[in-house]
Amino acid sequence: MRLSWTVAGAFVVGGAASLALAAFAYPGTLGAGAASTSHDTVIAQTQWGPLTESDRDFVVKVRAAGLWEYPVGQMGLQKGTSKAVVIASQHLVDGHSALDTTCRKIAPMLNITLPNVASPQQQGFVFTLTADNGEQFDTDFANILRMTHGSIFNTVAKIRSTTKNTLVRALADQANDTVLDHITVMEKTGLVDFEQTLAKQTTPPTLPASDLTPPPPAFGQPTVVLAPPPSATSTPVNIEAISAGGAAPGSVLPTG
Repeated sequence: MRLSWTVAGAFVVGGAASLALAAFAYPGTLGAGAASTSHDTVIAQTQWGPLTESDRDFVVKVRAAGLWEYPVGQMGLQKGTSKAVVIASQHLVDGHSALDTTCRKIAPMLNITLPNVASPQQQGFVFTLTADNGEQFDTDFANILRMTHGSIFNTVAKIRSTTKNTLVRALADQANDTVLDHITVMEKTGLVDFEQTLAKQTTPPTLPASDLTPPPPAFGQPTVVLAPPPSATSTPVNIEAISAGGAAPGSVLPTG
């Protein structure tokens, strides 16, 4: 089995803010080797709890993930040659549209600027899959997505266990369920090469910060919306209820 994708690694994103906003609104340069202690710094006190650099970066990471996985899911609906790949593609579109809704709701509440474009590394995954066809698409699709979801899984758990911010904690709850679901459907394709995929997941290549950084949006640029599919089953967090103190952090909007 040939794995044609070569751009691998964890979801580590950041960026240099270009908008005239508060300093904590968009991440500074973030690399795989960035000091974790600095990310524990509280950069804002909010009515939902303190916001740390790690909290802010997590919201940006979730948003950036959707900006490439959502279109890849749409691609898989058209190019997938097996039922399992098509089902996995449906889960990508469904799950990331719901996560994106939550990100877009909480970002302005926490004064976090969201990217409209994925990082160059993540765009590289999209380019690889765009060039693929047939069984090679299915294979690369399953392995790239299994690797990237496995890489972010530990980050989700760490944020969920350490954040003191109610809104970020709610997003982490939703992300945990979504990432686990996506890992599972990728494995169900039967195409995952665990030896190679886990090796890339645990020992990602060292890439320059510019490759790991989704650029901030241009001033005045409308926020890109990842629209839910007509048959969506995933639901965003009920942020309104949390804000009003009427629901637990993990509550979600009713379907239908």
